[in-house]
Amino acid sequence: MRFDDLVARAERLAVTGRRSLLGICGAPGAGKSTLAARLVDALGDRAVLVGMDGFHLAQRELDRLGRAERKGAPDTFDAAGYVDLLERLRRHGPDTVYAPEFRREIEEPIACAVPVFRETPLVVTEGNYLLLTDEPWNRVRPLLDEAWFLAPDEQVRIARLIARHEAFGRSAEQARCRALGSDQANAVRVDATSGRADLVIAEEELT
Repeated sequence: MRFDDLVARAERLAVTGRRSLLGICGAPGAGKSTLAARLVDALGDRAVLVGMDGFHLAQRELDRLGRAERKGAPDTFDAAGYVDLLERLRRHGPDTVYAPEFRREIEEPIACAVPVFRETPLVVTEGNYLLLTDEPWNRVRPLLDEAWFLAPDEQVRIARLIARHEAFGRSAEQARCRALGSDQANAVRVDATSGRADLVIAEEELT
């Protein structure tokens, strides 16, 4: 499916007067953030991007819980908080809703960084775990009008993930170990959820 086809499909959700939620899911390094940002850019003020990564637990809390080495696993997020935000966005009340944003340069979430205005008809949310069936993640899928799953070539995905880890300060060996270790374990879990998506996208089609 070409990118223009995806834009047209998203436009059908961006109907003035109501609020729709589009979820983009996939394994680490699948290209979710890139696709979501391209879509929002194409739709202009009709859409806003609210990433699941904004609900990463802070590093201090990960250290307290002993989960720092597994950062990125499902239990290293405030999943219930993410569900609460999606429910609030779905209710489409009169107020501006402020969503958090994850900043990779500091590896921490920043609260109230993304305003979602009353007039914005489409929220695009992206993340690894939108289609999980574990509580409370299983409450995400019913809140989405559509869910798309990105399925790039596996070697391309891993190479991209290693490069991303290196770009944010890890050595080549550390980046490879992370990509093939905890990231890969998460990827296997995420790939098993693709059947719950409305659309599975092979990235090479996105021209």
